[in-house]
Amino acid sequence: MKYVSTRGQAPVLDFEEVLLAGLASDGGLYVPDSWPGLSAAQFRAMRGLPYAEVAERVITPFVGDTLSPDLLGRILDAAYASFDHSCVAPLVQTGPDSWLMELFHGPTLAFKDVAMQVLGRLYDHVLEKHDKRITIVGATSGDTGSAAIEAIRGRERASIFILYPHGRVSEVQRRQMTTVDASNVHNVAIEGTFDDCQDLLKAMFNDPLFRDEIALSGVNSINWARIVPQVVYYVTAAVALGGPDRPVSFTVPSGNFGDIFAGYVAHRMGLPIERLVVASNENDILARALTCGDHRLCEVTPTLSPSMDIQISSNFERLLYEVHDRDGVRIGELMQAIRDHGGFQIEAPMLARLQTLFAAHRCDEESTLATMAAVYDSTGEIIDPHTAVGMYAAGLEARPGVPMVTLATAHPAKF
Repeated sequence: MKYVSTRGQAPVLDFEEVLLAGLASDGGLYVPDSWPGLSAAQFRAMRGLPYAEVAERVITPFVGDTLSPDLLGRILDAAYASFDHSCVAPLVQTGPDSWLMELFHGPTLAFKDVAMQVLGRLYDHVLEKHDKRITIVGATSGDTGSAAIEAIRGRERASIFILYPHGRVSEVQRRQMTTVDASNVHNVAIEGTFDDCQDLLKAMFNDPLFRDEIALSGVNSINWARIVPQVVYYVTAAVALGGPDRPVSFTVPSGNFGDIFAGYVAHRMGLPIERLVVASNENDILARALTCGDHRLCEVTPTLSPSMDIQISSNFERLLYEVHDRDGVRIGELMQAIRDHGGFQIEAPMLARLQTLFAAHRCDEESTLATMAAVYDSTGEIIDPHTAVGMYAAGLEARPGVPMVTLATAHPAKF
């Protein structure tokens, strides 16, 4: 498996190289040069298997011969041994065709653990193999930072620096990041928003001399190796609910677009997904982009769901690359338009292509609170505000007879 940049000007890399590189040297994001596929029979064969075994079958096509099957299996077994639920991503039914997928059973109580616990062990193997050290820099709106720190803390060949927006993460998230007693862990509070943190991160990656001098790598979902493990839980949920013999829809509380892009990857692999529903809070650039093509930046508004208080959703570039038939030059122009003009309008033919699979909805603060209350009243389940944004959007897209799975992205105790 080889990987190419969404902007078409960076070297073609293998999985190991993509893991260490993070962002492409031309400022783009790496994606596979072609999408691997799994047959209906292969998906059926995953029913009832342990999560780590499904993960091995889904991830193997993306790593190629970089990792032996035995080594990948051991990495995955170790990664998920720390989770407090044997299913890793259990499903909870909340209505006749409505389900929550609990992604908060890892060590930091957020969906980021599902990928980060794998990523930390991948780094260990590759760095040991090549006798290297790296400096990891990440930007977080809350959950990425604590999950990355937990995955990297104490590892001898990596130091990690996390940038987070001062006063814009929950107190639990802040403490999870700033109270870790490990010499290789460093936190930096930035006066600004998550987008400012992400801009600083991308500027570092776009400085070749600095990047090489400190052996810079990244754990944000700009790193393709972060996306791949997240594909797995779409597969486990779908096959548990009858896939591939019937379609399943998913609703995802979305900030940086990495989590729902993993669902798109599962779709491209052959998993029958009817709808991928983007759930936005009042920072609704994704909802606007996918409903009317308006991809223009606005001021970031602090909300009850702070991990989604984002205007620049980096992974949306990967999706735009696909709907523009992998035209790297055009993607470069669109990304430059964000810098020069504050955004762009998605052309009608491209928007129509996006809407064949994607839907999107905006949930305001009042609706977030009302949804949290309604879910508790009807099911007894306590959900966090991000998941509530997802449940609100899921209700608008529900179709009789089609299971709708909302990703519960964080434990309610974090907010």
